[in-house]
Amino acid sequence: MPNTIHIPTPLRPFTDKQESVEVSGGTVGELLAALTTKHDGLRKHLYTDEGKLRNFVNVYLNDEDIRYLQREATPVKPGDSLSIVPSVAGGAGDISPKPQAKAYRWGLA
Repeated sequence: MPNTIHIPTPLRPFTDKQESVEVSGGTVGELLAALTTKHDGLRKHLYTDEGKLRNFVNVYLNDEDIRYLQREATPVKPGDSLSIVPSVAGGAGDISPKPQAKAYRWGLA
């Protein structure tokens, strides 16, 4: 029985718009290698030039973060699933009005 890798929306253009891809392997690393062999365009988004999984790419094996398991050496069983979850960072920071702006808006300044 193959394993399923769930592909996040931003990476689907590199998997022919597939939401998931079925591959086989004995470890998380083998599954990811099979995925990037099938869909080579994914490699640069998942791995650095040195072949290390990028820091902002989170991989979950059956809802368990592989960073807290054995990382890419984590064994998998037939039927297990992987989810690739890109980190989300940035944003607008503190968007609350400054105290002076509140005072001005309420006619207190």
